[in-house]
Amino acid sequence: MTASEQAQADEAPRVGTASGEAAPGASSGGWSVQEAGEPTTMLRAAVRPRMLGMLVLLAVAATVCGLLGAWQLDRAEVRGHRAQAEHEASIVAAEPVPLGDELSPQTAFRGELVARKVSVTGSYEPAGQLVVPDRVHDGATGYLVLTPLRVSDAGGASGAQDAGAVLPVVRGWVASPQDADEPPAGPVAVTGYLQASEQAGDGVQDGTVSAISSAELVGEWGGPIYTGYLVLVGSQPAQDPAIALLEPPSTPGSGLNVQNLAYAAQWWIFGGFAAALWLRMVRDEARGRPAGPGPSVPGPGAAPPARGSAARDDEAGAPDQQ
Repeated sequence: MTASEQAQADEAPRVGTASGEAAPGASSGGWSVQEAGEPTTMLRAAVRPRMLGMLVLLAVAATVCGLLGAWQLDRAEVRGHRAQAEHEASIVAAEPVPLGDELSPQTAFRGELVARKVSVTGSYEPAGQLVVPDRVHDGATGYLVLTPLRVSDAGGASGAQDAGAVLPVVRGWVASPQDADEPPAGPVAVTGYLQASEQAGDGVQDGTVSAISSAELVGEWGGPIYTGYLVLVGSQPAQDPAIALLEPPSTPGSGLNVQNLAYAAQWWIFGGFAAALWLRMVRDEARGRPAGPGPSVPGPGAAPPARGSAARDDEAGAPDQQ
């Protein structure tokens, strides 16, 4: 190429633009960098049509998961109440076992002993009788009548070995302290449900105690004392029928079916995943799609790719063919 032809080529505008600038995506080589999604704010990314469509889809999925979780919770309550009613019926129908076979004084109260029906013989000590305020029975707030029973025969394996120990007995519920009569005098055979001792309260004050706690009652009644108490079912001789007997004790959460409760939690977790997935997609959209290499297609009139130095050397070293 002559010098004049080279000058004309330099002055000619580049093809693809009016001003002679290089067309976007064009390069001197055979490869170019593809355009990437431009970064933007989370709000702008969230209102893009694609993100709004995903929002509707995932919101429907989360709603379905929430409804299924609520349905499983309802099933947990229904099945739990039915199972609890059957359990209470079996407890009421059960025959009592000797207290000496289940619990001894000054020993730890095991969880499986809750609502265990037992029998024991002893004598009430009216001078130590207390009332426990703010206890609800059949929707009404009143007092529990708490009376110490000095055990004479625990029966079973212990038998008379536990004689002299103190067993707290909840003889029932009354509307006011004045309704708490004196217990039957003399030896009495009692039957009732075992329950674990409560945490310590404010102690004994004027014939009232806020909690049925063996740790507090031992200071008032002496020992040795049982670490649980008895919810009275009946006694011989019988006590005043004006004192309302209580239902069998129950453990917290026993009114729910654990399996259905777990299913409900799983559905709610799935719904939370749907919401988290949409937020993750919006965040990725806001960051922009990553750029990647790709082949470029030269426009009309674009200069051909420059040949490598290795190719030029090969041509220079090749012999001319005649």
